[in-house]
Amino acid sequence: MKKRFKITVNEQRCKKCGICVAFCPKKVLKIEINTFPIIEKEEECIGCNLCYLRCPDIAIFVEERDEGVV
Repeated sequence: MKKRFKITVNEQRCKKCGICVAFCPKKVLKIEINTFPIIEKEEECIGCNLCYLRCPDIAIFVEERDEGVV
């Protein structure tokens, strides 16, 4: 069974820089001009945490979902 992940953006910390979007290998996130990152394809997330590791403000988090949680 494929692991599933939940992505959360803390809008109070996020400065809308787009670094998380740029480093996501699966293009799970997208960003438009002057917006917070949009979690477009959460089901494609592989849990690599590159978005979290590269975020200069620790504003994005990736958590493994419990089995059975949709």
